[in-house]
Amino acid sequence: MIPNQWYVLLDSQQVKDEPVGVTRMGEKMVFWRDDTGKVGCLRDKCVHRGAQMSKGKVLDNGRLQCPFHGFQYNSSGAVQVIPANGKHTPVPAHFRVHSYPTYEAHSFLWVWWGEKPPADLKPPRFFDNIGAGFSYGRVYDPWDAHYSRVIENQLDVVHLPFVHYNTIGRGGRTLVDGPVVKWDGDDKFYVYVFNRVDDGTPPRKPEEIPNPERGFRLEFIFPNLWQNHIADQTRVLAAFVPVDEAHTILYLRFYQNVMRLPLLRELFNRLAMPFNQYIAHQDRRVVTTQQPKPSALRIGEQLIQGDRPIVEYRRRRRALQEEAARQKQAET
Repeated sequence: MIPNQWYVLLDSQQVKDEPVGVTRMGEKMVFWRDDTGKVGCLRDKCVHRGAQMSKGKVLDNGRLQCPFHGFQYNSSGAVQVIPANGKHTPVPAHFRVHSYPTYEAHSFLWVWWGEKPPADLKPPRFFDNIGAGFSYGRVYDPWDAHYSRVIENQLDVVHLPFVHYNTIGRGGRTLVDGPVVKWDGDDKFYVYVFNRVDDGTPPRKPEEIPNPERGFRLEFIFPNLWQNHIADQTRVLAAFVPVDEAHTILYLRFYQNVMRLPLLRELFNRLAMPFNQYIAHQDRRVVTTQQPKPSALRIGEQLIQGDRPIVEYRRRRRALQEEAARQKQAET
């Protein structure tokens, strides 16, 4: 995983009135809403005897209560009350568990994955071209794959006529011009796709493609958000949620602002999801076979021109990992 990043880890609708225990980033975490509705996230292990706090409950004061001995936690991870010692007895400062900063927007829950968040921690980035008029259908899809491999699959423009030969890859457009990659800051890039039927001419290099920034494109925001900008009114969005080193949950959404009448809109969104999930499962069948499980810049693969978006992703991912390692070394 890349430290010091905002990761989408849950959908907002998954955290309601009760604590929610999940495995994310290889750790057990507990999410809950306090009395103001704000989501808190702690390591799911009570400081006292190691019980899972996700088996406990949320009190009227918004604190999370451990099910074993009733310890009460606030969202910063500090124990506020030890019932056995009396409700007015001060709690020593070392009675606390690791807490994670959270951010909620666009019906997603982000968690800051890092040991020491900066004092001026900025909100995570989202796609600025999905306006208020859009609605969506959703599905949560488990993959037995490292999240980096699932991301790379959605940046892969070479596989379409083979993996999706009977769906979005129909037409036999096996030759790949470009593709063109454009960066927007240091945490977001666009991929412009130009696949065509092989007519015997060599693929054009990215710089040989005139006016590449038009129409269909892919967008990626580090560390785990992707959008297929199909058209101005239709998009497919994915959050690649890391469970552990070998498992990922694909949070898949189909956005549209074509159908706006409430009942028809919900029906349209719901009916769109089986097809999108079917396409994802065409990918999943292949991606889960890739070795090694996690991706990296150099893992013995022989890459081609059409793999440029994957190379760009890997380079930036490694740079972010190295930057985080330098920061940690400087702090120690």
